[in-house]
Amino acid sequence: MTSRTLPDGAVLRTAAPGDEPGILALIHELAIYEREPDAVENTAELLTQTLFGDEPRAFAHVVERDGTLVGIAIWFLTYSTWTGTHGVWLEDLYVDESQRGRGYGRALMAALAAVCVERGYRRFEWTVLDWNEPSIGFYRAIGAAPLDEWTTQRLTGDALEQLAAG
Repeated sequence: MTSRTLPDGAVLRTAAPGDEPGILALIHELAIYEREPDAVENTAELLTQTLFGDEPRAFAHVVERDGTLVGIAIWFLTYSTWTGTHGVWLEDLYVDESQRGRGYGRALMAALAAVCVERGYRRFEWTVLDWNEPSIGFYRAIGAAPLDEWTTQRLTGDALEQLAAG
């Protein structure tokens, strides 16, 4: 997917070099929304390396309206040993609060679902905070089902270093 114009004239497209400041601004807005305003360590330079370096490991789709990025979907590939295929893991989906209700979130999700279908991937997955009722409602409305028996696990900081050290 290169780009497509949405009904109101906004453009949904694959992120391109030069989008990093807008993507980072939306990441900061997301962090505020998720009640972790000081958690973002990412930079425009790191986004350049991650999204547009020699071997990108993460990807992004954006919605641009009137020259400003107003929505992002940042994702990467997963792999299922059970299906034998890759899948898409949605790391972040965010639409600027002033732009919600225009269908941008659904358009971004549809674009990633299309990536899965076009490439033969059988899973499109993500997490959502349990208190985020608006997002949970949105995900149910597009047909997503919760995996209640699974919990996310994470190693960071000292625990990560200690395990790596053996």
